[in-house]
Amino acid sequence: MKANIAIIENLCKKCGLCIHFCPQKVLVFDSNGYPSVAHPEKCTGCRLCFYRCPDFALEVESELDKKPVSLR
Repeated sequence: MKANIAIIENLCKKCGLCIHFCPQKVLVFDSNGYPSVAHPEKCTGCRLCFYRCPDFALEVESELDKKPVSLR
């Protein structure tokens, strides 16, 4: 499954929790100390980075977000 991750730098405090909790090791620190998406092809869209970020500094959109869901 593909997912897009965006780091919102003006909200990010560079704590690294998103990097630490990513099970696929998609994120790394860039040269300025901010998280950066190094391996987007590995992202499964689990959103652990998003849920662990205390500053809401990530946005994750997966393929599942774009598909209609049937309740039947």
